[in-house]
Amino acid sequence: MTSPTSFVILAASPAAGAGALAPIGSRDHLIRDLFDCNTGPQREGEDILYGPGIRIELPPGQDPITQMLLTLTEPDIGWQVLMRLARKQGWRVLDPNTGREFTPGQGTIPGAARA
Repeated sequence: MTSPTSFVILAASPAAGAGALAPIGSRDHLIRDLFDCNTGPQREGEDILYGPGIRIELPPGQDPITQMLLTLTEPDIGWQVLMRLARKQGWRVLDPNTGREFTPGQGTIPGAARA
């Protein structure tokens, strides 16, 4: 069994200041948007959100959210969900193992299953 694949999720545009991260959005707005995509916490107020084939970990107590960790729990389903969410939400996706960054719809997808 292979270990789950994880990605750091960032805002589409970098922050203006050096070393700062641009906000993805407010915690409430982000959770509300993801809820519309069948992704959310098991209980209100939790920092881990579950969706089809994915798990998203929010930084505890951070608002606005500047980065998240998204893990593919079921890669066959999770890749499609990751791409759809990233495209809809305007996210950049960083592979922490390789340092490669991609934005869905703009080039190849590192590590994606190939037919």
